[in-house]
Amino acid sequence: MSEVFMLALWVGLLFNAAPGAVFSESLRRGVRGGFGPAFAVQVGSLAGDAVWALLGLAGVGALFTVPALRVPLTVVGCLLLAWLGLTGLRDAAFPRPGAPGGVSGRGGVTVGAAMSLGNPWNVVYWSGAAGAVSSVLGQDAGLASLATFFTGFMTSSLAWCFVSAGLIALLRRALPPLAVRILEAGCGLALLVFAALLAARLL
Repeated sequence: MSEVFMLALWVGLLFNAAPGAVFSESLRRGVRGGFGPAFAVQVGSLAGDAVWALLGLAGVGALFTVPALRVPLTVVGCLLLAWLGLTGLRDAAFPRPGAPGGVSGRGGVTVGAAMSLGNPWNVVYWSGAAGAVSSVLGQDAGLASLATFFTGFMTSSLAWCFVSAGLIALLRRALPPLAVRILEAGCGLALLVFAALLAARLL
């Protein structure tokens, strides 16, 4: 089981460290509000990932390839990313005290979870996790092996939440106000790009 756990740690690190929409939103909120708002988005996303992981590892991921389920979820995810992107551009152009909106921990957790749950393609990744575990063990992955993989992945992901939010908080202290606004605008543009890329998957 130790091989499976170590594999999960590495997979979790690679999965979370790759730049994406969640990191862009964490950075956007973190450069304005510090560690707490950035960490909240990360943890919220992790909660959403846990839902997809459980569905994928349980073998029901194929359900979300059905257009009746996948298309509405993807559309909601696109709209959310577009709204966050436009909010980032607005806050960069017209900074307000406490911006960006919803920098509270509760708001960040909700947004992070919604961003993850709004991307049903995540379940495709998790549907293949059982195959990865089987290749390590050289046999079909049982429930204990999948549970070990899930635990290792979530452990790595939670550690990354602390690291990522901590680095963003350090960056915030080093940036002058103008640089914060430029970074917010960049994150807003990135979120709009991610919304367009997610929408392209529907074509």
